[in-house]
Amino acid sequence: MHQVFGTGYSVAEVARTYGGAQKVIYKIDCKNGFACVLYVWDLSRNYFQEEVLNDPAFQRSYGSHLFAMNNRYLRQHGVQTPALYDLNNKKDRHPFDFALVEYIEGQKAEAYFHHEDPKVQDELFHRIGSMLSNMHAIERDYYGNADFDGSNDRPCSEAQRKHAEMSLSYAFEHMQDVRESYSTLLDKLYELEADIEPGSRYSFIHGELGPDHILIDSKMQPYLIDIEGAGFFDPEHEHSFLELRFGEFYRYLRNNNLDPKRMMFYRYCHHLSLTAGGLKLLHRHFPDQQFAKSLAEYHARCAIQIATGRNR
Repeated sequence: MHQVFGTGYSVAEVARTYGGAQKVIYKIDCKNGFACVLYVWDLSRNYFQEEVLNDPAFQRSYGSHLFAMNNRYLRQHGVQTPALYDLNNKKDRHPFDFALVEYIEGQKAEAYFHHEDPKVQDELFHRIGSMLSNMHAIERDYYGNADFDGSNDRPCSEAQRKHAEMSLSYAFEHMQDVRESYSTLLDKLYELEADIEPGSRYSFIHGELGPDHILIDSKMQPYLIDIEGAGFFDPEHEHSFLELRFGEFYRYLRNNNLDPKRMMFYRYCHHLSLTAGGLKLLHRHFPDQQFAKSLAEYHARCAIQIATGRNR
């Protein structure tokens, strides 16, 4: 703190905030009233360490270099995200990268799902919708990270399908319902992928945008957080996830110009990914075990319902 801000910024309190699965987060309060956030990218404390090392889908969404790049890119394009004050990736004193980031005083967007004033809800979710429309309007004709300068000879849906296959294999090992429906679930994945045409224009998307990844400040302004996985991809990937996470409030975020077949493919992939993700959090002792268990069970039911055409 002294090196970055000066000797007047003495630490009064450091408190860990819980919820993140891929990085460790602390709030730092100074004696002079200033507050900021410390991000720590310590792979040994990442609940998806194995996947980061072996799964390309996770490699594209973990690391301080991705955070710094996307922070800069979003802010350059007028999309609000907390400011990056300082990033240390030298590993000269610690075996991990860490950053000091702006602290946004406020709540996550999910807190406004049950706000008592519908006018406040309406104003806020319209603002979120405008922010996302502006971000998704940033387009180019090849997918990948913001700094990727080249072309891709395979559709981006292929990478998503491969990740879904791995997710389904993991769930097969640990869930009886998935084991019983495995062939049907896998066939449905291939069927949905075969039903879509590759895209030709890609939007800049967050990649895992739930209402817990949007902070709302005291002036009702939204800020995106957990931005490491942002990049250019099919917008249907983002919107199918938004639809899952925002429920009835998705009406403020809806884009009516999307491909419904691609939306269904990505929605199905999300269900499979979240089934495996919940199981991994459960097996790797995530603090909220009930959340992890419920996450896996709910999305397994959803995937089976889509694959079989019946409720389970």
